[in-house]
Amino acid sequence: MLGYLARRLVMTLPTLLLVGVTVFVMMRLVPGDPVLVMLGDTATEADIADMRAALGLDQPLPVQFALWLSRVAVGDLGASITNGQPVFWLILERFEVSASIVLVAVAAAALIAVPLGLVAAWKQNSTADLAIVAGATILVSVPSFWLGLLLLLLFGLKLGWLPVVGFVPFSENFALALSFLVLPIVTLIMIEVGVLTRMSRAAAIEVLRLEYVTHARAKGLPEWRVLLRHVLPNAFAPTWTLIGLILGNLLGGIAVLETVFTLPGLGRLLVDGIFARDYPVVQGCLLFIALIYVIVNLIVDLMYPLFDPRVTAE
Repeated sequence: MLGYLARRLVMTLPTLLLVGVTVFVMMRLVPGDPVLVMLGDTATEADIADMRAALGLDQPLPVQFALWLSRVAVGDLGASITNGQPVFWLILERFEVSASIVLVAVAAAALIAVPLGLVAAWKQNSTADLAIVAGATILVSVPSFWLGLLLLLLFGLKLGWLPVVGFVPFSENFALALSFLVLPIVTLIMIEVGVLTRMSRAAAIEVLRLEYVTHARAKGLPEWRVLLRHVLPNAFAPTWTLIGLILGNLLGGIAVLETVFTLPGLGRLLVDGIFARDYPVVQGCLLFIALIYVIVNLIVDLMYPLFDPRVTAE
């Protein structure tokens, strides 16, 4: 186990380096000058030259990349061009908001979707199956921002049960902060339930056709035990993989939902950094997102033996 973990961690280094090079080059190809964004159109040539020198933007691109990479190697992602705050702590602060939404939403969606998919597969082609598949298809087809706006209109403006705009940190007021996150979490749950239900149903149908399930039924085992003991563990592996992909994607930044609900999350930080030509913020965010994908996929691989005894960590 430890050897496998060490090999996987070493394999992530080329991936992160490639991401760093790609992000660095792409940011330099984007039209616009961050110095002009900071100083405005009234800045003189001398002011622009001084600011570029202070930020190290007057150096050749290889030198800029080498300096940035040397700082990243020791955990220093630099400082934001727009506000001067350390990028590392800025990312962690925003990631806390995104993670609090995503982790709860994906966990709740999985708890709802996996049983629904199992029941739909068990009752394949029945009225219950058709109803579950139809509901999942509708949820998959609905854009997340549109669903979020509908929930804001209903529960925020019409009923007035939940706040519409703003955000309060958990450290200031836990109950109020939670009220701001209810609608984003519910929106994500509804969207991801549709995706996970379809995957869970497809995987369960494949397992229900296998011979050992027929053998278990022939021995007279109750149907609920066949489903929970023999079908669910083997059918959950593909769904678990999809959960890992969803987690990596959402933890990397749910920019659309964070914009709809005006939440200061990681995705919103990345979008704001792109518009402001804030090189350190954009590079730090994308590198952090790549690291999230690597960690989530590693956790998914390490937990596979818990769900499928045929898979080992060796």
